[in-house]
Amino acid sequence: MNTKIIAAKDCPEMLDYLRARRSIPIKQLGGPGPDDAQLAVMLETAARIPDHGKLFPWHFIVFSGQARQQAGDLILEALKKQDPQAAEAKCDLERNRLMRAPVVVGVISRLRPGKHPAWEQILSAGAVCYNLCLAAGAMGFGSNWLTEWYSYDDTFKAGIGLDARDHIAGLIYIGTPDSPPEERPRPEMSKIVTYWTPGVSLNKGDKDYDREGFDFPRAGFSFEQINE
Repeated sequence: MNTKIIAAKDCPEMLDYLRARRSIPIKQLGGPGPDDAQLAVMLETAARIPDHGKLFPWHFIVFSGQARQQAGDLILEALKKQDPQAAEAKCDLERNRLMRAPVVVGVISRLRPGKHPAWEQILSAGAVCYNLCLAAGAMGFGSNWLTEWYSYDDTFKAGIGLDARDHIAGLIYIGTPDSPPEERPRPEMSKIVTYWTPGVSLNKGDKDYDREGFDFPRAGFSFEQINE
């Protein structure tokens, strides 16, 4: 890998890629996936992100080959703990979650002790997820960043070796698209961009983009609430 440090570079091709990039729907991801050498480049690239304090508050878990099904057994175990009477079809669906792409990379947010805010460490893990998706795309593969219910399940998390400091920031499914993806709605920039001056009314997008869902606090939430 080229070790020359680049702070900035005029690269219209990269800008075109970023402006047109698209996650690949999970049903459109197939084989082949990246080989070990390609995946190593993707992971090294993913780790090159902003990281206040040089804490590296994240790590990777790679699920490939038979390990995907073995991890699926842990998802099934978590499901049966939640719902002992789960239908057979539901069990089969959940057990095969990680079989939907040749390679699945778990990006794990692991909070490090120190003076740097937990929120910044969490954001750093999110940047790793996105950088991994970009790296996969730049190498000719499709990707999809998911979490789904089992990412928040203590039984599954413990089963793959995580502890209380670990949170699954994303499961990045990587494979080869079987067809070009369709575009999806994008935000209207005028609804979310404010050129600030004193007293200006901020364009927060609330009127147009708020949705009903889980009980998220409207303002003033704390890291303790995030961790609940």
